[in-house]
Amino acid sequence: MKVPKELGNFWKGGLAMKSNMGPVDRVIRVIIGIVLLFLVFVGPKTPWGWIGLVPLLTGLIGFCPLYAIFGISTRKSS
Repeated sequence: MKVPKELGNFWKGGLAMKSNMGPVDRVIRVIIGIVLLFLVFVGPKTPWGWIGLVPLLTGLIGFCPLYAIFGISTRKSS
């Protein structure tokens, strides 16, 4: 199985994680993350809302490890 270069750097402890998310993808993830976290404090007050940290953080840093594993990128190539 061929490992994408971005993930190889990630596994080796390198800090060179190339962005693999486009701006629309990032905004959607941040919004979803905030909404899910909102559920922890308001609404049904369910602990499942903490899952919102995952899309929030990946949206903020612009790197998704699952995208790297499957070789997906929503970022326009330059």
